[in-house]
Amino acid sequence: MKGKKPIYVSAEMNTTMEKLWVYTQEPDIHTEWDARFTEISYLKKKEGEPQKFLYKTKIGLGLEIAGEGESIGEIRKETGERISSLKFWTDNKLSLIQIGRGYWKYTPRKEHIHFETQYDYDTRFGRIGNVIDFYMFRPLLGWATAWSFDALKLWLEKGLHPRLLIRRTMTYWLVCFLFAFVWMYQGIVPKLVFTHSEEVKMLSVIIGSTEYSIFVLKIIGLLEIIFGAIWLLPFPKRKVFIVHIFMLIALTIAAGFTNIVSFTEPFNPITLNVLLMGLSIVGYINSSDLPSAKNCKRKRKE
Repeated sequence: MKGKKPIYVSAEMNTTMEKLWVYTQEPDIHTEWDARFTEISYLKKKEGEPQKFLYKTKIGLGLEIAGEGESIGEIRKETGERISSLKFWTDNKLSLIQIGRGYWKYTPRKEHIHFETQYDYDTRFGRIGNVIDFYMFRPLLGWATAWSFDALKLWLEKGLHPRLLIRRTMTYWLVCFLFAFVWMYQGIVPKLVFTHSEEVKMLSVIIGSTEYSIFVLKIIGLLEIIFGAIWLLPFPKRKVFIVHIFMLIALTIAAGFTNIVSFTEPFNPITLNVLLMGLSIVGYINSSDLPSAKNCKRKRKE
């Protein structure tokens, strides 16, 4: 398919060449950070031949894709640069990839190692396979490679194991999805769809008028929907969690000012907002040092 480009990812690793080499060449360590593989095992190497290996990738529902490959490592003594070239293939009909080839390149710089990879592959299933690869599989595989590189970088530089990073990421996004649901629900159901009388009453007390309260309430509902959607956007939300806590404090005070009796009801502003503030703290704690594909370069310099 025209326009199909090899997958390229690079990152600057503040570590030693030997440590980076071990973390990327030892199969047991490699699978700890690389989201593309579940298992890699080296076969017995014969002298003068490439290092052959087997790999497995679990794809869910108890299914897995197994394949074979071979790699050759090279050290350029004059520059200190290292290159590991590889070839991989599989006969598994579940795999979109039929055969591929690529390399890892380790270039020493003054204070870090420039680590890059580039690989390409041939696909199965003819034109349909090419379309699926171009629009879905290749972008996903490129993202997974970049995310894995950043996870490796955090492991090497800050000692944060990839399993910890995955838990942090899942916790972070779970909190974000919960906030998105709460705010969008609050904007849609009691404000836009049903225009709850208690909401109108509380707003009338705050603005000192009942004439425009319904109109203003619908505007607030739209703003809440937008705020809920913001939680789903892929950008760092560390500061948003802090703003969210102060917003909830202000809303709790406003609820008490307009209807103090609401604090005594079974479902009341205090219990809900304190819970949301607690979740904001959890989100804030888990929002630092998260792996991101955006932290890696995805295009080679021309």
